[in-house]
Amino acid sequence: MRKVIIGIFTIFPALAQGETVIAALGDSLTQGYGLPAEDGFVSQLGNWLSSQGVEVRLINAGVSGDTTAGGLARVDWTLTPEVDAMIVTLGGNDLLRGLDPQQARANIDGILNAAKDADVEVLLVGMQAPGNFGADYKAQFDTLYPDLAEKYGTLYLPSFFSGLMEEGVLPDPAGLRAWFQPDGIHPNAKGVARIVEGIGPSVLALIEEAQSD
Repeated sequence: MRKVIIGIFTIFPALAQGETVIAALGDSLTQGYGLPAEDGFVSQLGNWLSSQGVEVRLINAGVSGDTTAGGLARVDWTLTPEVDAMIVTLGGNDLLRGLDPQQARANIDGILNAAKDADVEVLLVGMQAPGNFGADYKAQFDTLYPDLAEKYGTLYLPSFFSGLMEEGVLPDPAGLRAWFQPDGIHPNAKGVARIVEGIGPSVLALIEEAQSD
């Protein structure tokens, strides 16, 4: 059964002492496109986790322009023996290119299977397709993430942009402008900070699962 995390208000029990190593496998959103390294997603997430008193080392395995196929191609060498857990945020470039949702499903299935074989806990971060490819395409793409989280029993966060949402919905483009770079695709440093606040509790849950193994 997938473990869906939309918003966590639970006070976590004290996490065990000792460093947890997390690989963040993703594309430009993970890599920190257009930002100084210290303002990118991985760095800001690391700082947020430190502020929660968690000892963690994050590996930035984000590659700008990467598709789900690219993530699958490099997941084996991302999952080194030191890695305890993995955040998977892929699919945005598949959407931008209008790639087959069934191929994206197969690729993410392969990534989660590799993590299972490596005994690595996963937080799968989903995304939603725009409507311009048609209702069938959107339905196929949107459902692949919760379906695969259910199949593999991974933690699941419906959207990378949860921290920017208001009552579960993204504001209109004008309302989002303050949080994004001029391209309208990649968050700026302030946007990343909001995104980290949204995803951070899910990562705490991931660390707790990794430490309980």
